[in-house]
Amino acid sequence: MHPPSPNQLLSSLVALCALTGAAHASDDDSSSPSPSPSATTTTSTVTPCVATSTNGAFYDLRPDIAVIPEKDVKLAWGTHTKDYLARGYDYGYNITLNICAPVVKGVEDVVGLTSEGWSKVGAWYEKGGKVYSLGQESGALTPRGRKLVLQYTGGSPCEDKDDKRKRSSGVHQGAAYSKYSDDQDEDRDDDQTDSDSDSHKNASKEKIRRKSATISFLCDRSPDNPTAVSFVGTDPDECSYFFEVRSQHACAGAEPHKPGSVGPGGVFAIIFFIALAVYVIGGIFYQRTVVKQRGWRQLPNYTLWAGIWSFLKDTFIILTSSCARFLPMRRGYRSLNSSSRGRYGNNDDENRLIDQLDEEWDD
Repeated sequence: MHPPSPNQLLSSLVALCALTGAAHASDDDSSSPSPSPSATTTTSTVTPCVATSTNGAFYDLRPDIAVIPEKDVKLAWGTHTKDYLARGYDYGYNITLNICAPVVKGVEDVVGLTSEGWSKVGAWYEKGGKVYSLGQESGALTPRGRKLVLQYTGGSPCEDKDDKRKRSSGVHQGAAYSKYSDDQDEDRDDDQTDSDSDSHKNASKEKIRRKSATISFLCDRSPDNPTAVSFVGTDPDECSYFFEVRSQHACAGAEPHKPGSVGPGGVFAIIFFIALAVYVIGGIFYQRTVVKQRGWRQLPNYTLWAGIWSFLKDTFIILTSSCARFLPMRRGYRSLNSSSRGRYGNNDDENRLIDQLDEEWDD
């Protein structure tokens, strides 16, 4: 069987490069989602409680999620099984919340929510014997600079104090214009006031402000410090609540390798094979067209590679011969004894011949 010629090797390398490029292009086409006309963004499916910033920083807060322990299931070390408690101090009540998930301790009879929404409450507090929700759970993390922001919306209805002030001020202003002596004017003003108040009530019913919670995450690189939640404050209407969470998982890290994507090793392998193909094809082209070489000498640096092959072959022979002496031989000692007897017999014949020659020499 004859070894392949350089021309055959060159054609094989070209075909291999073409097949590799076609396969890589088909993988890209199959992995990329087809755009739909109804899609408004190009964002793929987002993993809850995971975010990647514009500069490539990766955040994963899933270890901070409090989960309900299941029977006969061993949880990982450091897994939270209880909700986070934020003290309200001067507000007179404490706030219970979870991160990227509903609260572990279920709540009922939440003000302004139906029974279907009770199981999705992400933060709540109790005041005056009533349970108020600060929003439904959400896993949409939003990186803003070096901080992460998580928002819960759709909580219990807010008490609109501004509307109350406007209504009270509107009545007072209407009373200031009651100087008209004409009864028709007074009736007209009363009708207009009633219509305005009715329209205002209808508008307030259509648009209801609900409580919300904004959670800001800060990086805490100390592994000994547990995840801590602090209540920062709320607006004057007690409608928007602000929290701060310090966690080691809020620190930016490297995004792990995704299944189906090309990792660092794959990128290095692709670059290596492309460089090798360029080296071999370019070297053969130069040796054939410029130096006018033929046969195996068309390969770039033929003498170098031939010398390396000879060196490897000699090294293999030396190693195998060195190791062969440590291997046990079959019937080694028996052959040695038989050969030693023959050697001793030959020595006696030689001595006898020497004595005979000495005697003849003396004569």
